[in-house]
Amino acid sequence: MVKKTIPLILLTLLISIIKVKSQETSHFFSEKDLITTGIYYYPEHWKESQWERDIKKISDMGYEFVHLAEFAWFKMEPEEGKFDFAWLDKVVGLCVKYKLKVLMCTPSATTPAWMRTDYPETFIMDGHYTRAEHGTRGLASIVNPRYRLFVEKIVAEMARRYGQNKDVIGWQLDNEPDAKPDYSASSQEAFRQWLKKRYKTVDALNEAWGTAFWSQWYNSFEQVMIHNTNLVGWWGNNPHALLDFKRYCADAQAEFLDFQAAILRNHISKQQYITTNYTAVSTGSDPVRTKKLDFAAYTAYPNGGSDNIGELGFRLGDSRVILFASAYYKQLGGVSGVMEIQPGPVNWGSYNPLLLPGTVRMWLYHSFAAGGKLACSYRFRQILYGAEQYHSGVIQTDGVTPSPGGEEYMQFMKEIKELRKQYRPGVKMPEKLATRSTAILWNLENYWTIDRQKQTTQWDTWNYPVKFMEIAKSLGAPVDVIPETADLSKYKVVIVPAYEMVDSALVKKWNSYVTDGGHLIITCRTATKNRMGHFWEGKLAAPISGLIGAQVTATDMLSVYGKGDVLMNEKHYDWNNWSDLLLPNQGTEILASYDNQFYKGKAAVTKRKVGKGTVTYIGVATDNSELEKDLLRDIYIQAGATVENYPPGVFVYWRDGFYMAVNYSSANYTMGIPETSKILIGEKILKPAGILVWKE
Repeated sequence: MVKKTIPLILLTLLISIIKVKSQETSHFFSEKDLITTGIYYYPEHWKESQWERDIKKISDMGYEFVHLAEFAWFKMEPEEGKFDFAWLDKVVGLCVKYKLKVLMCTPSATTPAWMRTDYPETFIMDGHYTRAEHGTRGLASIVNPRYRLFVEKIVAEMARRYGQNKDVIGWQLDNEPDAKPDYSASSQEAFRQWLKKRYKTVDALNEAWGTAFWSQWYNSFEQVMIHNTNLVGWWGNNPHALLDFKRYCADAQAEFLDFQAAILRNHISKQQYITTNYTAVSTGSDPVRTKKLDFAAYTAYPNGGSDNIGELGFRLGDSRVILFASAYYKQLGGVSGVMEIQPGPVNWGSYNPLLLPGTVRMWLYHSFAAGGKLACSYRFRQILYGAEQYHSGVIQTDGVTPSPGGEEYMQFMKEIKELRKQYRPGVKMPEKLATRSTAILWNLENYWTIDRQKQTTQWDTWNYPVKFMEIAKSLGAPVDVIPETADLSKYKVVIVPAYEMVDSALVKKWNSYVTDGGHLIITCRTATKNRMGHFWEGKLAAPISGLIGAQVTATDMLSVYGKGDVLMNEKHYDWNNWSDLLLPNQGTEILASYDNQFYKGKAAVTKRKVGKGTVTYIGVATDNSELEKDLLRDIYIQAGATVENYPPGVFVYWRDGFYMAVNYSSANYTMGIPETSKILIGEKILKPAGILVWKE
């Protein structure tokens, strides 16, 4: 009896902790306000005589908060130990005067010149052991003790000054933390300490890294240096050492953010939140490793010289940027938002075209529709000098005229105020959507290990899981991106795309989910390695063979010009990227088979019933995703759900009682909404860059 009670108590405690954390996060944002809007302003770039004019303009345009101090360390601490906040006090006072809240930022991303001159050891070293110089952002060694001391002092000074100010709503830490590789002496020592904590003994390290290969063996931790592909060479890389280096960099970055958060917590009000602005495509930083942030925000620059969907795509941006980031960053704290969104042409793209009118507004609606609680734009004024002078703002170079993006931001904010009037609390997700509820399981470590050993140039490591999100959204499903610690029972369908590294506990969790009635989709390149990136001493993907009811007997890749053929339900599909050859067990259903190559007739996709649910294994990766979409459609229907069929680039969401659609495609699309629907914003015919908001 006791054995059954203890797990129940622990489960109840865990659920209560999750609920408390969720409540703590949600209290920062009013549900009835739907979303709050802000703008980056850099008073240090402009004459003091213009500050009040600018702040008043921000208020008049409809913004609700101002983002300050991010890159202003030089102005807050012009000399070591001498702090000056009088100028910042004045700007904060102007914000209060014009009824604007303030989002304060810690300036750790841009160190002042005196630090590099007097303390060069505080800067990183690159893979050629060259010390970084003063002149840009993000070059400090975040593990260097002296740099940490300087950060501690400036953050504490800011926190003491603004931590109890009721007009300061929160804090952004650093800027676009990217877990940058650092080969400096400080980092080498920090890495050795990280390894000691992880492995305890050098023998365990040698086993994990496979150092018996090519005489890489270590006699002590002191012999270990960061594995450096610049000097070892690509062919000589140790994938296990490099995986640990990525883990260390991500842990160091997370710990650095938590370090700053802890300083703030000693001084700030509980009403002030702490976040940061990860890049939308974050391949280094891992937000779920932080412990002390309230939630994670992201930056989104969808358009930087890429072709995208159709002839207008180069003006509309990459739909996948906000699509994935808006779901991915909710893993931390349960909410998210776009902290830095592109206001117009940028200066860093392969080419920097004008945006199609309406595009910025569409991006804002996309972030909002996907659950964003805040939408902030970089930046208010287009700067007249410096590396980003070609990067647009919401105000043009004359300092007073709104840019096209600024006009669209004003339109968005005006429309949000109207939607707030339509908001009704407590509205539940419609049942037709709940029956399609879908999660994509994602762990950044799988990106690291696969991208190091892709085996084919055609493998798009980051966008492989994103394509399953695109497919699920095209079928009308609400989609979350979740870590493996999440509760899978909340979802009708769980997709596990290319989850290369697993352990027995995770596979057991998947099995339980299916047994209890879930529909699990596992793809190729899953469970091929253990958590250290070693192959199993057994069959390929051995840990999941029992679950999927099949063995992976071999894998194949074709040339770019190769023509692979898969047959399913008398329909042919092309592939040339990746294929697993499957040997099904008795009772396992074959859904698709290869129809050419020397292994014609071998199974490519299998399905098995387990308890109340099903597990489908997709062993082939197609470029046009038609096979995967047809499979997902069938799975939803068999699970009792209806499906939609939205074209590429059209995304539909439900949030807080509102349906919302955006169109990244180059063609008009007519939304098939019920005749009884009430259109609040937009029209049924969704033009390129168009949006539609309605209630049913």
